[in-house]
Amino acid sequence: MEKLYHIDFDDTHGASYAILPGDPGRVEKIAACLENPRFYHQNREYTTWLGELSGKTVMVISTGMGGPSTAICVEELVKTGVKNFIRVGTCGGMALPVVGGDIVIATGAIRMEGTTKEYVPIEFPAVANLDITNALVEAAKRVGATWHAGIVQCKDSFYGQHSPDRMPSGYELTNKWDAWIKAGCLASEMESSTLYIVSQILGVRSGCVLNVVWNQEREKAKMENPHVHDTSLAIKTAVEAIRVLVEKEG
Repeated sequence: MEKLYHIDFDDTHGASYAILPGDPGRVEKIAACLENPRFYHQNREYTTWLGELSGKTVMVISTGMGGPSTAICVEELVKTGVKNFIRVGTCGGMALPVVGGDIVIATGAIRMEGTTKEYVPIEFPAVANLDITNALVEAAKRVGATWHAGIVQCKDSFYGQHSPDRMPSGYELTNKWDAWIKAGCLASEMESSTLYIVSQILGVRSGCVLNVVWNQEREKAKMENPHVHDTSLAIKTAVEAIRVLVEKEG
């Protein structure tokens, strides 16, 4: 096949599993957790490494921030033969029990972003694949992480979340934020719902594990609120989840 326009490579990589960080700077760190890690390609926001795990080729590729670049990445990777996706990212906690340094496994996502509306009407849910979610839960237990599994909010505007008062539509942002919290939403991030919807429509599997950086609701409540930028536990969980899947499925 010809090289895909945005990722700029073809189907000769041999990977059916891909780990997807948003940040290109995180790719090499994740690949270092695999066997025989090696740089593969770089184009636009898509930095790609390959490695092995339990005899399987595993790709690590950055998606950039937000839904549009994530959708392009998944669309093109599926064309090259990738069938299993695990996003590794960061999030801000929303539920009070979610503390900086914990990890969140996103079982589903609130579609408060624009990309997936061009795939399917908003009533259709953004849900993680059950096999990958179960593997992430098993992996979190194996690596000794403090973990939570549940719904996350997926948004387009980072500053809309953090500075709603200066946005003309801030009344809507604030009211919806409060509604998500009352409904038990665990955390907020920017890529999961796009990953889930695109995967669903293309018939592939995906899941998501997130490092909690901090929790602004704990800050408001004057609770202990550590800021943790180290993503090592989330990375270990994603890698171990692939090992779990290979163990069960071969």
